[in-house]
Amino acid sequence: MGVTMAIILSACGGGDKNAGNGGEATAMDAEQLVNRSCISCHGENLEGRGNYPALNDVGSRLTEAEILDVIENGRPGMPKGIYKGEDAEKIAEWLAEKK
Repeated sequence: MGVTMAIILSACGGGDKNAGNGGEATAMDAEQLVNRSCISCHGENLEGRGNYPALNDVGSRLTEAEILDVIENGRPGMPKGIYKGEDAEKIAEWLAEKK
């Protein structure tokens, strides 16, 4: 499960940009955070790279809470604390939608 958890932290891709529901800003913020810190290991399209798992469908394998745990606490091959608090929560929510 360490590899799966590592995937969660570096997920990135297109967010749900539904105007008028408040989700657009959150999705964009999460996507920007992922693009800044995660794609270098997990791939530009979250397809995975080498030993780093794919994140483009991580929501089908892990719950939002499990993804958040990986982001905040890390796993082998995945450093802990890259993002914390609200930023970590935004990323976990965004990645959980990747199915």
